Amino acid sequence: MAKPKTQFVCQNCGTVHTRWAGKCDGCGEWNTIIEEDPMGGIGGGPGKAPKKGRPVALTTLSGETEEAPRVQTGIDELDRVTGGGFVRGSAVLVGGDPGIGKSTLLMQAAAALSRRGHRIIYVSGEEAVAQVRLRAQRLGAASSDVLLAAETNVEDILATLAEGKRPDLVIIDSIQTLWSDTADSAPGTVTQVRTGVQAMIRFAKQTGAAMVLVGHVTKEGQIAGPRVVEHMVDAVLYFEGDRGHHYRILRTVKNRFGPTDEIGVFEMSDKGLREVSNPSELFLGERNAKAPGAAVFAGMEGTRPVLVEVQALVAPTSLGTPRRAVVGWDSARLSMILAVLEAHCGVRLGQHDVYLNVAGGYRISEPAADVAVAAALVSSLAAAPLPAERVYFGEVSLSGAVRPVSQTAQRLKEAEKLGFSSAMLPASSAEIPKGGRKGWSEIEGLPDLVVEIAGSMRKLGKAEAED
Repeated sequence: MAKPKTQFVCQNCGTVHTRWAGKCDGCGEWNTIIEEDPMGGIGGGPGKAPKKGRPVALTTLSGETEEAPRVQTGIDELDRVTGGGFVRGSAVLVGGDPGIGKSTLLMQAAAALSRRGHRIIYVSGEEAVAQVRLRAQRLGAASSDVLLAAETNVEDILATLAEGKRPDLVIIDSIQTLWSDTADSAPGTVTQVRTGVQAMIRFAKQTGAAMVLVGHVTKEGQIAGPRVVEHMVDAVLYFEGDRGHHYRILRTVKNRFGPTDEIGVFEMSDKGLREVSNPSELFLGERNAKAPGAAVFAGMEGTRPVLVEVQALVAPTSLGTPRRAVVGWDSARLSMILAVLEAHCGVRLGQHDVYLNVAGGYRISEPAADVAVAAALVSSLAAAPLPAERVYFGEVSLSGAVRPVSQTAQRLKEAEKLGFSSAMLPASSAEIPKGGRKGWSEIEGLPDLVVEIAGSMRKLGKAEAED
């Protein structure tokens, strides 16, 4: 009898190896390769000849299109992130750190949809029914008609969903706990996760029910399991935030039925998550306008403008290598800004420790924050506060030039709405009128920024001396 063939699969990226190795060739992780049955794993087949296919109808790109029907939750921030609600027949993957509030958010959404007359099924694979009920009571959702089950077997879950009326929304918490009889691997492995997700997506497409899958994340912040899962689903949402702060951000990284890079902001309380309709006020609520080293950055998250404070501290050091600490921004980009300030503006920071922080635990990912960071660094080095009513944005190049950024008009409109009367922005911005408005400072390069800040500091110091 022939010896059964085996294969070795990386549990982090899904790469198939012919033999065991300590390090994966695909992702470079150590001790993530395990032995699996090829008949039930990646690349495995049913063991019989495939049946002959049938031709499908071909059509053209032109023709009538219908907007995808959606199930709106009534939670505006959640509907914003999903593009207007959950699309019927779609699969949504929600990831986040343990305890960040994924189950809380989905329980509130399930209760809100149930009160609107939708049939909602919540399947928990990590908690018992009694634990889920306790959370529902704390959130005030116990009176809703959400149907609850505690099960991890894929076949049993599908049989339960097929009974009775078709559900409008199914929540699976979480995909790492699912296991199927068709795969011999342990729950949480690549084979089991892929098999379970495929079965759930197949059910959603066949019945038209919206499917929400909860996924764990790794220490790097990526959703655990094979990356193929993110390609299979229609939308991927990340629920993130700092446990030291009371706010949470739901961020879209993939959406086949709506915009990406959209965010929804929530505030965590003992009664659950509360929507934050104006996140700029939340991030600027405890701002000290007279403190040096603080600049307000006008940023964009998808279609939403967000104003957040960038704080910098520049202090002399006696160490041979100055320290650079960054929270909420890219450390490599900070090194670039420091080099440009020293090479093109004469701002010497080589003998100073530099600490940079984005207030509120918020994380900035767009390069438009370069000008705000540079302004905060110069302000802290000079020990003089920046004008309290001014916002900053613009991308800095290695030559010292300030490049324009997109959606300038939306940034300025949000700043004016919150009471900021002036702005420092790139001079070549195409979305604003020629010459700008009163209070706008248009700069060509980073040296102009330093000169402008120095002039503002002199005026401020003179006014304080006269007082």
